[in-house]
Amino acid sequence: MGLILDTDFLISAERQSISLSAVLQQLKRYGADSEIGISSITVAELTHGIYRARSEQQMRRRAQYVDQICREIVIHPLSESIARLLGRIEGEQAAQDIAIAFQDLAIGATALSLNFAVVTHNSRHFGLIPGLTVQNP
Repeated sequence: MGLILDTDFLISAERQSISLSAVLQQLKRYGADSEIGISSITVAELTHGIYRARSEQQMRRRAQYVDQICREIVIHPLSESIARLLGRIEGEQAAQDIAIAFQDLAIGATALSLNFAVVTHNSRHFGLIPGLTVQNP
């Protein structure tokens, strides 16, 4: 089973100055010899963080980190089929008065569409997505 990395997992590594290669090595403990990817929504969230940096140095470091992620990890776009799955999950959950943040839904729907698990520190939110396998590092 492949893995989709949630934004918070990558942000946590960046804040702890853990290199991307170390992050990917850490994921091998999940048996991630198959594909590791991210959602295009994660690229947007990480880019948002660049422009919220408190200093020029932090901005450059974050930009370099995002550039490296985009070079080394497969990015899965928010396709029509993923958008339809996201909409179905959101509608079904809303009908039960369960609200899930759009970003989490998009990342979760991406993982579900690929039959991948999500690696996240936010298992509470992702656990609200039916059928999604969640790995908490």
